[in-house]
Amino acid sequence: MKIRKGDEVVVIAGKDKGATGKVLRVDPRRERVVVEGVNLITKNIKADQQRAGKESGRVTVEAPLHVSNVAIVEDGKPVRVGYRINEDGTKVRVSRRSGKEI
Repeated sequence: MKIRKGDEVVVIAGKDKGATGKVLRVDPRRERVVVEGVNLITKNIKADQQRAGKESGRVTVEAPLHVSNVAIVEDGKPVRVGYRINEDGTKVRVSRRSGKEI
């Protein structure tokens, strides 16, 4: 998967199209990412023994998005990601638009 935790991404499809945010979590097995402030849902939380001291009620949280619906942002525009091997043998991600390292 070419998107990692901490990357700045833009949503390119779905109800939050055009929204940008930072990747909080990545789930490579399910091909999903959680983006800060995007795809918000409301969950109803019950009070129980495990959540002692925390309130019950409605909580707004970010739901996962499929990785195909987000793209890395460079200069405010979505870019595709490629790979390049440096002279010292390290593999780095590069922008397909400008060729810069990400």
